[in-house]
Amino acid sequence: MSAGIGQAGQRGSSVRSDAWVEITIKDQGGITLDLTSKVDVQYGKQNRELVEAGLKHFGIEHAHVVVEDQGAVPFVLMARIETAIRRALPDQNMTPWLPVLFTTPAPSLPKQNRRSRLYLPGNSPKFMLNAPLHNPDGVILDLEDSVAPSEKDAARVMVRNGLRALDFMNCERMVRINQGERGLEDLNWIVTHGVQLVLLPKVESPQQVQVVADAIADILKREEKDYQIWLMPIIESAKGAWFAYEIASAHETVVSLAIGLEDYTADIGAQRTNAGTESFWARAQVLNGARAAGVQPIDTVFSDVSDMDALRESVLEAKSLGFEGKGCIHPRQIQVVHEGFAPSADEIEKAKKITIAFEKAEAEGLGVVSLGSKMIDPPVVKRAVRIIRLAEEEGLLPTNWRDNP
Repeated sequence: MSAGIGQAGQRGSSVRSDAWVEITIKDQGGITLDLTSKVDVQYGKQNRELVEAGLKHFGIEHAHVVVEDQGAVPFVLMARIETAIRRALPDQNMTPWLPVLFTTPAPSLPKQNRRSRLYLPGNSPKFMLNAPLHNPDGVILDLEDSVAPSEKDAARVMVRNGLRALDFMNCERMVRINQGERGLEDLNWIVTHGVQLVLLPKVESPQQVQVVADAIADILKREEKDYQIWLMPIIESAKGAWFAYEIASAHETVVSLAIGLEDYTADIGAQRTNAGTESFWARAQVLNGARAAGVQPIDTVFSDVSDMDALRESVLEAKSLGFEGKGCIHPRQIQVVHEGFAPSADEIEKAKKITIAFEKAEAEGLGVVSLGSKMIDPPVVKRAVRIIRLAEEEGLLPTNWRDNP
């Protein structure tokens, strides 16, 4: 085995829940380990055993290893060790080291709540550990914009390990891949490891969606897996907005269509504002394209994490336009987003009346549903049912409300 040096991770006193690893491959001398840790008393022995297990798994018999541990949990330290080894031996074929540590979740549903999705940088594990405690509808382990080009390989290992090791509870497990060939390679690191939805950035044509969908299907077939992984294309340019409907209807696994306004406004040469007049056309394109294709329209992130009032206004505007969700870049935004998309008291009361009228007409075998002097069309009933479901989920309406209307 030829000599090489690989480094991975983060170092320094400000780092937490991570580690820095340097591995120097040697031709002889066995394994030497220099490990320092802020939690050495509690976990020093376990970390040393973990390093030795990793070297053994990858067939390394002679190496000098330096580890600076800042409280990394096992899956994080294992990711840093693996990345360092891969960088030291870039031409070696290597199988995953970390076993699946919990029961792989069932596929998510095409129409489930996607009001909030919390972006988590794929190479920063400290943000992953407590993400589900903030109760977003989905967590996004990001391989794209939040990861420096030099760290894309490290983020892949970390995200794969996170999917295999962490229980994200009720959150939908999402990953945003990169563009083009790099994104297709990303799929090999996530498809069979527990991801439920893949976000496709900067989509401008239905062909881009089809290529990713075909690649996912090929991986699932190769690994003899039989389940669906959903897609959420993100529109981030004028060209993408122009083809919103074609993109939303490009493949049966597309369940949502999102818009990203930071890149869109840069593309059209405009300054992004809270008022949003510069992006109204694009948002309308995405909204109508999604609705026409029968998928969920999802609004952009709100970039000012300190202005909760402006965020609340933005969410209410998005809801009034017909969007069903919004991106979050900080946990404190999640509750505001959920409250904004929750049904109002007036909406709930109206939905209750429509639901009761519909159920009464159905029980009596009537083909026409009416409320007072007004006829109720099926789309109105469908919206009322969704409002009731959201109200029950948010605790705004007891599940036995029919007993005491």
